[in-house]
Amino acid sequence: QLQLVESGGGLVQPGGSLRLSCSASGFFLGYYTIGWFRQAPGKEREGVLCIGPSGGITGYVDSVKGRFTMSRDNAKNTVYLQMNSLKPEDTAVYYCARGPLRATMTLSEYDIWGQGTQVTVSS
Repeated sequence: QLQLVESGGGLVQPGGSLRLSCSASGFFLGYYTIGWFRQAPGKEREGVLCIGPSGGITGYVDSVKGRFTMSRDNAKNTVYLQMNSLKPEDTAVYYCARGPLRATMTLSEYDIWGQGTQVTVSS
């Protein structure tokens, strides 16, 4: 079964950090672009960052530049989203998804989605 599972979400104070994990089963995620998306209440889902098969990272949300980054551990078949200096506006459900070979944040080009993990930034 082709599957992505996110973990690592939770409640964190402003200025804090979290690391989200996205583990794949049924396929090797190193062959694909893996993207992180988020959806806040009442808002559309937006692309945050994606990492290509070569390890190149592309960001699509200006507000996370310098604060969020991605990495991948092919041996664990897992990608990570490291989130630092978190702000209340980062509160959302975060999803990882499998995309094509080239970097893109077009949602329709992602074919496998995780169930999401809630991130809440609040004091």
